[in-house]
Amino acid sequence: MWLEPGLVTYTSIMAGTSSVEVSPAASAATTVLAAAADPVRWTVLTRLAESPRCVCDLQEHVPVAANLLSYHLKVLREAGLVTTSRRGRWIDYALADDALARLHAALPGALVGAPS
Repeated sequence: MWLEPGLVTYTSIMAGTSSVEVSPAASAATTVLAAAADPVRWTVLTRLAESPRCVCDLQEHVPVAANLLSYHLKVLREAGLVTTSRRGRWIDYALADDALARLHAALPGALVGAPS
């Protein structure tokens, strides 16, 4: 099957469905929404919305193993929802300045009329 340049193809794992071609904007939107949709990551985002936090503080309030918390923070960083800064041997995490705008822009209504 021929694809337009820039389109990404997703194949559903559900029986009886076929591949769906989405624009790069839609692909980026689903990445942001998937990052925020996980309950652990949502808890992290909620804590960071209050104020920047060091990993040690997040570990006290997010009930997962340290290696799993690290993984979730990596997903949020890659989605552009959190930023990091080093303070000595500590790493501080903060909600990205544009995190709310990125989440809003990822909603389906925001993609209508968006350039692809």
